[in-house]
Amino acid sequence: MPIVETYLAEHSPDILCLQEIKCEESKFPAKAFAALGYEHQAVHGQKGYHGVATVSRVPIREVSRHNWQANGEARHVGVEVVGKDMFVDNVYVPAGGDVPDREKNTKFGQKLDFLERMIGWAGDLDRQTLIVGDFNIAPLESDVWSHKQLLKVVSHTPIEVETLQRFKEAHGWVDIGREHICDPERYFSWWSYRSPDWRKNDRGRRLDHMWASEALAKQSTAHRVLEEARSWEKPSDHIPLITEFDI
Repeated sequence: MPIVETYLAEHSPDILCLQEIKCEESKFPAKAFAALGYEHQAVHGQKGYHGVATVSRVPIREVSRHNWQANGEARHVGVEVVGKDMFVDNVYVPAGGDVPDREKNTKFGQKLDFLERMIGWAGDLDRQTLIVGDFNIAPLESDVWSHKQLLKVVSHTPIEVETLQRFKEAHGWVDIGREHICDPERYFSWWSYRSPDWRKNDRGRRLDHMWASEALAKQSTAHRVLEEARSWEKPSDHIPLITEFDI
């Protein structure tokens, strides 16, 4: 919470989406968020792992919890922004393990199947939606520190990139980040804890995304990443992304 409080105090987003909260809903710090002005909350948690939460200063209403992992893991929560033509889907896509082969690595197969279920959902989507979260895929060459060295590393393999592209096409999603930080400009959102000096080595990847329906994307006015957050005390290995909309 100290890191979250720092972020909220400095940037005051209307809506905050969190992934990998690692707690049951009953243990989510709901009162602490409410005290900070985020009294509207949609929390999908579980013991020990995974979990997502969307907290807001403006009224939201939970509308969905998709079981895209097909095993009950808490990896999605969808909300409607009350009084606005806008839905926000918050997702935590599985990392997929270390070996990019579904025959040798069950987790990689589960990741691809998760994305296939997302594709089916997106193909039927008929409302203005913003989908955000840890996609655990860096699709573009400029989304990774070395395209050549990461081609066989989970998160940047051709099959993951191709599957994510089909998800994009299923609804005609607009990649908000790349609308404002245009390819081939460097754009990372994650640096491994294993790197002794993340800034000097800069071996980052863009694993986190904010994508919107076409009409909603046209209302986005700004997008930025907070790389400085990676240097905060006891930081996440992911940094916050911020998109502003005029709605």
